[in-house]
Amino acid sequence: MTILHRLIAPLAAVLALAAPPAWSQPDIAIPDIPYTKFVLPNGLTVLVHEDHKLPVVAVNTWYHVGSKNETPGKTGFAHLFEHLMFSGSENFNQVPYLSAMSGVGATSLNGTTSNDRTNYFQNVPTSMLDYALFAESDRMGHLLGVLDQKKLDLQRGVVQNEKRQGENQPYGLLRELLPPNLYPPGHPYSWPVIGSMKDLDAASMADVQQWFRTYYGPNNVVLVLAGDITPEVARAKVEKYYGDIPPGPPLARPQAWIAKRSGTQRGVAQDRVTQARVYRIWNVPGANTPQQPLLDLAAQVLGGGKTSRLYQRLVYKDQIATSATASNDVDEIAGVFDLTLTVRPGGDPAQVEAAAGEELNRLLRTGPDAAELQLARTVILARFARITERVGGFGGKSDLLAACMTYTGNPDCYKTYLQRIKAATPAAVHQAVKDWLSDGDYVLTIKPFGAPAATPEALDRSKGPVMGKAETLKLPPMHRATLANGLKVVLAESHSAPVVNLSLLVDSGHAADPPQQPGLTSLTLRMMEEGTTSRDAMAIARELESLGATLSTAANLDGAFVNLNTLKATLPQALAVYADVVLHPAFAGNELDRVRKEQVAAIQREKANPLTMAMRVLPTLLYGPGHPYASPASGTGTEAAVSRMTREDLAGYHRTWFRPNNATLLVVGDTTLAELTPLLERAFGGWQAGPTPAKQLAAVPPPPQSVVYLMDRPGAQQSVIYGAQLAQPVAPQDLVRQQIVNDIFGGSFSSRMNMNLREDKHWSYGVNSTIMPALGQRPYISRSPVQTDKTGEALQELAREYAGIAGGRPIDAQELKAAQDRQTLGLPGTFETAGQLSNAYANILQYKLPEDYYDTFTQTVTSLTPGEANAVAARVITPAHMVWVVVGDMSKVEGAIRALKLGEVRRIDADGKLLQ
Repeated sequence: MTILHRLIAPLAAVLALAAPPAWSQPDIAIPDIPYTKFVLPNGLTVLVHEDHKLPVVAVNTWYHVGSKNETPGKTGFAHLFEHLMFSGSENFNQVPYLSAMSGVGATSLNGTTSNDRTNYFQNVPTSMLDYALFAESDRMGHLLGVLDQKKLDLQRGVVQNEKRQGENQPYGLLRELLPPNLYPPGHPYSWPVIGSMKDLDAASMADVQQWFRTYYGPNNVVLVLAGDITPEVARAKVEKYYGDIPPGPPLARPQAWIAKRSGTQRGVAQDRVTQARVYRIWNVPGANTPQQPLLDLAAQVLGGGKTSRLYQRLVYKDQIATSATASNDVDEIAGVFDLTLTVRPGGDPAQVEAAAGEELNRLLRTGPDAAELQLARTVILARFARITERVGGFGGKSDLLAACMTYTGNPDCYKTYLQRIKAATPAAVHQAVKDWLSDGDYVLTIKPFGAPAATPEALDRSKGPVMGKAETLKLPPMHRATLANGLKVVLAESHSAPVVNLSLLVDSGHAADPPQQPGLTSLTLRMMEEGTTSRDAMAIARELESLGATLSTAANLDGAFVNLNTLKATLPQALAVYADVVLHPAFAGNELDRVRKEQVAAIQREKANPLTMAMRVLPTLLYGPGHPYASPASGTGTEAAVSRMTREDLAGYHRTWFRPNNATLLVVGDTTLAELTPLLERAFGGWQAGPTPAKQLAAVPPPPQSVVYLMDRPGAQQSVIYGAQLAQPVAPQDLVRQQIVNDIFGGSFSSRMNMNLREDKHWSYGVNSTIMPALGQRPYISRSPVQTDKTGEALQELAREYAGIAGGRPIDAQELKAAQDRQTLGLPGTFETAGQLSNAYANILQYKLPEDYYDTFTQTVTSLTPGEANAVAARVITPAHMVWVVVGDMSKVEGAIRALKLGEVRRIDADGKLLQ
């Protein structure tokens, strides 16, 4: 899938309207991302975009090679080689690449492979740009000298565990089933990007070396530098680091091959899922074609958000599905248009398919009308406006420039796309639908299993890369005001993009759920999106889409949030809708019945997913029944409790907790208090203060000894091991210190646990740990998906790592310095967008942290000594009082687990109940 399509495919669709909406449609300009382009004599194409709002530079490298460049029998090479590129190069081989880059503060750091390209990206502090360019150029020009069989075997194992992990998820078998059924044999898209186990096993050193020599030359690369840099500085640095790398051979490019079918082909498969799902797919033209924007608009009209035709019919009206979407998924030489229909539990897939077919046929007969097409345009244009907030990562400005340059040779190709979006007529969209969706579909039904040039001077690389230092961080100040009714307002101005983010922080959260009503917070918030006393859900969705705005609700243990992201130009109109949602939810009975069923279905999906099963039961195992924090971690509650909830339960929750004196409105973005305050007084002036109850967060002692809980999932390809305990509330300074200890233990790619189970033993695709935020005792949880046959050994290694970090293997100065660098150097890269800034300020406000918490973060981190770090680890991590949960095929792993004698072993079901 191209980045241009990734930016637009998931957007919400819109409903056909009988008449144009009463509100005016905003005139959203096509964004302009200025750039300077130059090409080195060796063929490397470089684009430079200046954005000096933060001391950060995005380094985005696109190799024009993907799985479509493979051949049958040698599949998975592109993705395998992506992993090998992280295994070290001739002059950058002291520590793993990801560890080294995260150690100098890189954020948005990763690499990905698609059908058409392999990209590597990171945002780095400006002071570390030389370091990053040295590393990127060294693996481009100097990889093969250190690429050996051991590294190949290690990364092969990591990739195979990634494949197992993907296929172990609900509906994970799609990546194997769809490609050969959508494309004919020999088509470059007829095999999965990750390849087959057989082909991965057969990959030889000679094969991967030839792959590198063929496709990884600079003449097959687009490098984008975006952020705190000038074209003059960029040219000098790029010529220094990349200029002496020789070009690769000339390359042939596969041409467009749409492979349009005729008739209907069908497939049926079973998976360990709780809900059946129907996929209906057509082969269509690829990216950067005149048909792409027309089919994108059609997809949004047909199946996107709440106002889409499919949602209206299948989810809202008939209530035979819990989700129904359409998307136009395009790649470089071909694309697919797909409907994804998730059948309600116990429902009939044929009925859902038939109803979706009727909606498609209606679109085929009449096409979209002008009003719904205009709404679709607004959604797409607003999404592109938001791209300008970010310089790097997926969907940022550098990614968009790189995609356009790689696939079209024109970095401005997105403008052509958006001009076509603006110019599209109902008749043109209708014709595209008739041309491509009237014939030639593939229908796959997934059913529940079991139960429902000149050579420049060579760079002397022996001296290694240039190292910089942590940049001083100074976030925009928080300006404060209080409305007449007592609502506290906090504003942080950010004028880099025409976007404003509002977040209402209500002091409630999952801890406010009554003991017999887990999931009440989530259901209440979800229902607040479903209509007010003056606007039904569809009116809200239509109006927000017409304004280029999005609204969402969320909750954590201690708070409930109502969020609005809108354009500055439409802030007054969007604020009126936002306030109506906050103040006047209708909790309509007909909507409640549908949403309640959807939440129950979500609970059932969680109980069938190995990565979420344990997180449903862990809170109760840690806190004990009845504690405010003891409900499932997702906040969805239990099937029995949610099924019993009434409209009065939700209305009572809203009356109790949604009070201006119990909330703070956080605003981040392109506005000022002088502009904002009158709008807020007008929107929220009628909201009245009132008393709210206090939440009782009793302290919980640790278990007297470790306990191991087993959850059986027959046939699982992996086991998922959770280790959990509770961390005590501490002062803000100690929160930072605990974060550093966790970084060393399991909170980063370079952590002890990940280096052990992924990089050393390659039993896992990735291991991590996190200290979840809370006002009371915080859950400290590690998650380790491992291959089934290594479950016992992996659990033993994890227990050893816990004992080591708690004192058996003290943190040394080198480990601490690496974690300090990762945490401080990477800090600026986490505050690019209004949403990211809002999350940071919300953290400060919710957990009562000092206002300068992030501005003083670097000083607090760098002052930590090894002795202090080890003292923190000894206080926080208690290996003898762990709660372990293992989800997997117990017929294969239970014996090995019991043999470890880590503590009492108990078998539990998906609800956490003890089994005999």
